[in-house]
Amino acid sequence: MFAETREPLDRVLFGRTGVSVTRVGLGGEGILRTHDQWDGARAVIETALEEGFLYFDSAPAYAGSEDYYGSVWKKRPEARQGVFQASKSAKRTRDEALRDLERTFGRMGVSRLDLWQIHDVRTMEDLRALEKPGGALHAFVEAKASGMTRYIGVTGHHDPAVLTEAVTRWPLDAVLLPVNPVETLVGGFLDTTLPAAAQKGMAVIGMKVLGAGEYLAPGAGIVAETLIRFALSQPVTLVVVGCRTPDQVRTLAACARAFQPMTPDEQAAVQDVFRPYGRRLAFYRGAF
Repeated sequence: MFAETREPLDRVLFGRTGVSVTRVGLGGEGILRTHDQWDGARAVIETALEEGFLYFDSAPAYAGSEDYYGSVWKKRPEARQGVFQASKSAKRTRDEALRDLERTFGRMGVSRLDLWQIHDVRTMEDLRALEKPGGALHAFVEAKASGMTRYIGVTGHHDPAVLTEAVTRWPLDAVLLPVNPVETLVGGFLDTTLPAAAQKGMAVIGMKVLGAGEYLAPGAGIVAETLIRFALSQPVTLVVVGCRTPDQVRTLAACARAFQPMTPDEQAAVQDVFRPYGRRLAFYRGAF
């Protein structure tokens, strides 16, 4: 019996780095944000590898995600060498962040990350804490200079003005931000932060593509495939989606293989479904 041949996933340059990644990546949410779901988590990671994903997302804050990856990479070091592994730290001091990075290495069974991200920057107080002497930003810069990570980035989904400040002020290679129809209506991340990142040649990674599943409305034609296509139609480098099952991974891969950019009219039709609900659908921003 012949082995199934899959069409390769399209690749795109990761900002100014010269490295190429797939247009879709495995998010750190979904089954990876659990504990003690070893078989299911490994099946999701293995399916992503089979489908040709190159970008794999994680964070210490995502429950057992780093341990799940470690259970695969420790058995298959050759697979780890062929992918782009990202993780994060939400610590705000240099020493705490570096300890986080060492724990990440131990949990994943690796000695270097491809992307290490300052996680979940929310306020100007956050920015100041990260920037000051002894702040975590210095750990990220040091980690890149020493080769512990190839690239560094920042993530945020609370306040676009704060994330834009980080993108503008810091020596970063990437930003992770929300990309979905609600964001195109509310404004901020996609019309301010994203252009600021693009101007600096940074990679832009889209998250909150499905709104943690809250945006799925099959009766209105809003299914996962629609939202993934919408996100990929924005000027982003790639999008990451957390998956709970191998079938969800395959759906994400199929969306990437079949991708055709939405026309302005198609995008407007999707936006119209969300327009009556306004800003409250951007629940991940916290209080407005």
